[in-house]
Amino acid sequence: MSGMDDTKLHKPVAGIFWMLVTGLCFVAVTALVKMVGTRIPASQSAFLRYALGIVFLIPMIKPILNAKMSAHQLRLFGLRGVLHTGGVVLWFFAMARIPIAEVTAMNYLAPVYVTIGAALFLGEKLAMRRIGAVIVALIGVLIILRPGFRELSSGHYAMLVTAITFAGGYLIAKKLSDELPAVVVVGMLSVTVTIGLAPLAWSVWVPPNITELVILFAVACFATAGHYTMTLAFAAAPVTVTQPVSFLQMVWAVLLGWLAFGEQPDVWVIVGAGLIIAAISFITWREAVLKRRQITPLVGQTKL
Repeated sequence: MSGMDDTKLHKPVAGIFWMLVTGLCFVAVTALVKMVGTRIPASQSAFLRYALGIVFLIPMIKPILNAKMSAHQLRLFGLRGVLHTGGVVLWFFAMARIPIAEVTAMNYLAPVYVTIGAALFLGEKLAMRRIGAVIVALIGVLIILRPGFRELSSGHYAMLVTAITFAGGYLIAKKLSDELPAVVVVGMLSVTVTIGLAPLAWSVWVPPNITELVILFAVACFATAGHYTMTLAFAAAPVTVTQPVSFLQMVWAVLLGWLAFGEQPDVWVIVGAGLIIAAISFITWREAVLKRRQITPLVGQTKL
């Protein structure tokens, strides 16, 4: 066992703490986006979230300029930017239209899609046990959506596509992270998504008021903080320790929707989310047992 692994194993409390903070940061993001509502179009809200967060890019400018990226890497960054741009717009759209708990539960699909994508595009072995876990996760989605038993809204369909785009972006980031420093991969995402969102936002622009600007700047702050604390959690403890803690976001989401926005807890959403969480946990555990290169992302790694 490497020295880094020993260090991680001796800091589980720190890993758990930072993942708890991460979950609270991402729940704050969902609450703030919910507060913005539907007056501002989803593409404009998403653009303002990234544009107002450009200040966080300043430390990344020099590493990006010094990276000397190849044409192939630039194309991958462009593709990731397109995928994430679409995903972020759809996420903002869904958040304003369906309960927070449902958005959170369906966002858990992204790690499952990553497992499928890794088998299709990265040559990862998809054994029968992992296939079984994927099937369980998909059953969880059917329980959440209950097609034929209730009317599905555009927000539900938006979240189904959101999870796919975030998963695709994560797989590209995984490949790029093997070739470039993490700060470059993170910084280029912000650059490409901001550029991608600009024309979409311009086409539907509604003058925002000061309150909306302050809320969206707070979204940028909490999202950035969440990704940073997630990095600290991942550095402090193995993914098998931090991943289960990240699922507490579902608990926070249910409580937040109920107490702050009057969204009554839906037992079917909770049951479906439980199945998806169980599937992701099993896949993560199998990766650890087989000592494979960790592919299944932490839940926060497929967020905006």
